[in-house]
Order: sequence, then C-alpha cells, then structure tokens
Amino acid sequence: MLVMRALGEYLDVKFHLCIGGTSVQDDQRKLQGGIQVIVGTPGRVNDMIQRESLKTKSIKMFVLDEADEMLSRGFKDQIYDVFKSLPNDVQVVLLSATMPNDVLEVTKKFMRNPIQILIKKEELTLEGIRQFFIYIEREEWKFETLCDLYDTVNITQAVIFANTRRKVEELARNMTNKKFTVSFMHGEMEQSERDLIMREFRSGSSRVLITTDLLARGIDVQQVSVVINYDLPGNRENYIHRIGRSGRFGRKGVAINFVTKSDQQMLKELESYYSTQIEEMPAEIGELI
Repeated sequence: MLVMRALGEYLDVKFHLCIGGTSVQDDQRKLQGGIQVIVGTPGRVNDMIQRESLKTKSIKMFVLDEADEMLSRGFKDQIYDVFKSLPNDVQVVLLSATMPNDVLEVTKKFMRNPIQILIKKEELTLEGIRQFFIYIEREEWKFETLCDLYDTVNITQAVIFANTRRKVEELARNMTNKKFTVSFMHGEMEQSERDLIMREFRSGSSRVLITTDLLARGIDVQQVSVVINYDLPGNRENYIHRIGRSGRFGRKGVAINFVTKSDQQMLKELESYYSTQIEEMPAEIGELI
C-alpha cells in the first residue's frame, strides 16, 4: 500500500485498498469511480468480484505478493477463485523471498510455462543485518534476559517475535509492568485495531512491537534497527521475513535470537539453509546498534 501511494504521487495512478474489516459500500463506491490498481486481500477482492463491483475483463496483471505464505495458508481457494475470473491473457506475477517446492507445485494451477527468477539461498540473508544469538538455559529466564538487554543497550525501536498469541500477550503484559512502552499484534485482532497499532508504532509513540509470524511480512517501519526473536521461528522460511524488518532499504540492522537447548538444532539449520553465520552476541553489542 505504501509503495502504491508513493507511485501514485508520481505516475498519477488511482489505487484503492480493498481489505476485510472495512466498509463494503465504500469499496463499491470507490471501484465504480474508476480505479487503475487494486491492492487487497483475497477474500474482499473476491467478494467485490462476486458483487460485480469489480469488473475483471480489463485486468492486465495479477500480482500475488508473499506468494508462499498466501498459498500455504487458508487463502489458496480464494486466490484461485479470483484467478478463475480473470481474462485468459492476464499476466501473472508471484513474488516472495522464499518459495518452497510444495508452493511452487501449487503455482502450476495459476501459471503456464512461467519464467522463474530465483536467487541463491546464501544471498537471502539481507546485507547490512548482523545476526547474533543469546543462549538461555531455561525458557522462563527469557524475560529476565530481555530486560537485561534493554538495560545494556539503547534500542530506539524494536520488533519482538513470539510464536503464539498467548506468549505475545503475556510478554506485552510483563513489559508494560516494567514500564516499557509496548504495542502488540496477532492475527485474531480486527484489521482496524491492527492498523491503529501500526500507526502508533510508526509515529514512535510505541517503542516496542510484539507480534507473531502471521504479521512478520507486513511490518515496514523506518526506525526499526533491532529485531528480537524471543522464540525462534517454527520454520526456516519465516526467519528471513522476520529479520528483514530491520536493515530495510540499505539501513543497518541487528537480529538477536534467544536460543534455548531445544533451539540449538534449529539454529544450525538456519545457518546451513541460508549459508550464514549467527554469532554469539558480543559484550559490545551496544556499539553495533
């Protein structure tokens, strides 16, 4: 959406954000007024097509961003319904930092003889992001370690990832009790609530955003210099999307991974998969942030 807003200023392009949790009537009115680019979620876009508020016969290009996540979760059928309503000669573009083989197999339903542009896995870990780990003997010591880290280092803004909604809420509650200015998000929140939280975080009124993997790809805040994996991700692909929240657009960034004994194998897998080295966090970490 931010990209389209920037492009629209220079190219005189009319665009509309078409997502759930907003007024259907507003969407219909905007679409009837003539829109050149629609940015939306599969469910709401498909709804607009079914209501005949979105005419598909003139659509020239269909772009699926974060394709691996969209096709591997519950959106696959909705996306295919949208695709089936498009003209036969529509250009289809699928984009993602990672594309597992099972997802590539699914794309055969959407594309005919596609051209694949793939980069090597070792080039995926973003330039400018230093990656470290802190070994923590017991899970229950993570919060104390996090507080020690904040006592040691001046962190302007950070995104902290945890693996469950319950842990996100618990961590936010504990940090708030310690007088941190904290926001948190997870997938069970309404879209309007998540939008408000992101506006507050972008404005700097909140210095810490705690969230789950579900929202790892939608966070783009200029001031974020540190990402903390309070839990390592459940799969290798999500790691790159998490740490990519720091060091955006050429800026320097730091990713800090909390690692317990049960995480050590996953840490090795991440290093092997991305052909990278995740070093133990040095004492002088403050100089790197």
